[in-house]
Amino acid sequence: MESDSLLRKLYTQEWRWRDEQFGDVGSVQKDASVPFMDHLPKVDGEAQDTRLRRWQAVLVELAHIEPHRLSASEQVNYQVYRHQIEGLIANQVVRDYEMPANADSAFWFSLEHVAGRPFCRAEDYRNWIAQMRDIPRYFREQMDQMRAGMRRGFTPPQITMRGRDRAISAVAKAMPERTFFYGPFKQMSGVSAEAQGTLREQAVRAIREVVQPAYEELLEFLRAEYFPGLRTTIAARDLPDGEAYYRAKVREFTTLDLEPAEIHELGLEAVTELQAEMNAVKKEAGFSGDLPAFLTYLRNDPRFYAKTPEELLMRAAWIAKTFDGKASQFFERLPRGRFAIRAVPEELAPFYTAGRGLAGLYLLNTYQLESRPLYNLVALTLHESAPGHAFQLALAMEHTAHPEFRRSTYLSAYGEGWALYCEKLGVEMGMYETPYDRFGMLGYQIWRAARLVVDTGLHAYGWSRQEALDYLRAHTALADHEVQTEIDRYISWPAQALSYYIGERSILRARARAEHALGARFNLRSFHDTVLDLGSVPLSTLDARIDSFITDGDMGTDSAMERAQ
Repeated sequence: MESDSLLRKLYTQEWRWRDEQFGDVGSVQKDASVPFMDHLPKVDGEAQDTRLRRWQAVLVELAHIEPHRLSASEQVNYQVYRHQIEGLIANQVVRDYEMPANADSAFWFSLEHVAGRPFCRAEDYRNWIAQMRDIPRYFREQMDQMRAGMRRGFTPPQITMRGRDRAISAVAKAMPERTFFYGPFKQMSGVSAEAQGTLREQAVRAIREVVQPAYEELLEFLRAEYFPGLRTTIAARDLPDGEAYYRAKVREFTTLDLEPAEIHELGLEAVTELQAEMNAVKKEAGFSGDLPAFLTYLRNDPRFYAKTPEELLMRAAWIAKTFDGKASQFFERLPRGRFAIRAVPEELAPFYTAGRGLAGLYLLNTYQLESRPLYNLVALTLHESAPGHAFQLALAMEHTAHPEFRRSTYLSAYGEGWALYCEKLGVEMGMYETPYDRFGMLGYQIWRAARLVVDTGLHAYGWSRQEALDYLRAHTALADHEVQTEIDRYISWPAQALSYYIGERSILRARARAEHALGARFNLRSFHDTVLDLGSVPLSTLDARIDSFITDGDMGTDSAMERAQ
């Protein structure tokens, strides 16, 4: 079909250009077969203007393609691609690039994620060294953008950035061989023994002579110039054109046009419902006091906490392996890609979330073990590893029928919604063996529901940081340290926290709709495969696909086998 060809040509060419523009730091995931690039992205004003013009031109071209003339598969590609391009344009228009660091994420953190990718050939190591040598230019361009943001009051809140220079200081002052930049050279693959020695020498020299001086320069900029110049307000609405900015972020992270007031009320209702469920599980655990007393008991009894980082990591590994034994009962298609479990690097850990799932990696925070309750660990592991992020991302990368722009990008409402759904799915999988584990799961569910209240409260209703802290502390089982790091994350990353519960709610509603329509013909494994087959899509696209699933009477492999017998 001519329309199909036009769309494929458009997104294929633009994606190749986009991939080159952002390099290794711009991708959520990269296939190990793709070599590393030998440079870091350009982020100066000219590059930003070029990107805006390119994406605006793409949107014009998309307007000339009539979706109804596309094949079914390309209609989905059109929906996903248009949403991507509109989001990219929106971020360029508000000059989001002038705030490349917040309490949770920063451009210097992205380099650590690149270092964690598989290195498979000599070219990868050489190009990684070339990226190191490009850091001074990259950092200076980022600092220029941050200065531009500072001049117009477009910065993260000052209170949320306290201590965020610690990771930079750690790199600047460490022995080169002890930095994450050297990590890939410790155990090298695909390189001769002779070449290994040469590459290691080049890496150490690049770290000492180029990387560490650049980190020192960045550290000085942050401490002397940026941190003192950060805004003292905390709401997104206090930014330039703040209300429009927050609404744009709501759309970016939820993929829906929702009013902040609607989201706030949804959160309040969900918190009330989940509190009732938590009270029921509290009684099942044999605790006679009220819910606040139970939360205090859970936060303070040492039996609910690991004694060493190794114990926490090993328990997480056991949970992940337990899921492996159940996976085929709930999923027809399993990813070939595996994942490692590692502790969050110590320089990041004080400000990092409890865990994070990436392609090929489940990072678990072992800092302040008294803040990492074991009753949360099953839900956390299902969310971050399998069948959550590490599982879903691997499947997306392996789905070669999808164009690259879908295999290598990530929409938060879909990805976080799926991962939160996996926490609840753990009940059906029999993963929660004690009432405390189930309470931990409900605690994580109410935490995500409370985010709807807190995020909109902070950014649309003018809540203070203390009001947000008090609300999250009163309605969740999170430890105080985690409550503080989470609130600072929501303050400096408007609307991202909305994606979890809203995404999960869409998946749960889609499943309920399919179960009701198909009755005995509903196949859970086939439903899960249908959701995962999409990759990462707007929630409206997910809803449309489940409507087709229902119309087709999709019964999956199991039911087909039964009919054949």
